[in-house]
Amino acid sequence: MIALNLNHLNKVLRRKTPQEIIAWAIMLSNKKIITTSFGNYSSVLLHAISKKDQDIDVVWCDTGYNTQETYAHAQNLIHKLKLNIHIYKPLQSKAVTDTVLSFPKLEGYEYDKFKDIVKLDPFRRALETHNPEVWFTNIRSGQTKHRNTLDILSYSKDGILKVSPFYYCSDQDLDNYLKKYNLPKNEAYFDVTKVLKHKECGIHFQ
Repeated sequence: MIALNLNHLNKVLRRKTPQEIIAWAIMLSNKKIITTSFGNYSSVLLHAISKKDQDIDVVWCDTGYNTQETYAHAQNLIHKLKLNIHIYKPLQSKAVTDTVLSFPKLEGYEYDKFKDIVKLDPFRRALETHNPEVWFTNIRSGQTKHRNTLDILSYSKDGILKVSPFYYCSDQDLDNYLKKYNLPKNEAYFDVTKVLKHKECGIHFQ
């Protein structure tokens, strides 16, 4: 675990640009990952960090339920940015999951089980494999109630330092970034483990 005074550092980092935050955080450890869902603004974080570290491990927990546009977007970015991609998938097939859990009519226990099978278990396996000390994420303030309690820097429950360089950026800020660097936006993204944008899939409770 990288022990830092997060209250002090977050106050300092709020005055820095996302690029400056990345440049600082990327030097903290050789054991680091980026997680991505290849969502709406995935290009932003992946581009910004790959410019600083082309070899950083990029972790994608592919639920198997993404839109065709998201899979096309992912392949485009993987090749365009030459990402060092590591894909983690559910251990059981989509067909089995649909049958056993009566997808898409899920609620309560079934929905929690569904999220664990398609997203959380693959993510736990990713963490076991990479054992990161630093975890770059693209979460931002205002996205969910839980994320509003976090900051640029926070710790996972296992003590991994989570770094969210664009935490205080607006949609317009990210749109401007996409335009500046001629990057694609995934307008058709849909996360089956969240459904509603203000919900959590559970990864950021880990």
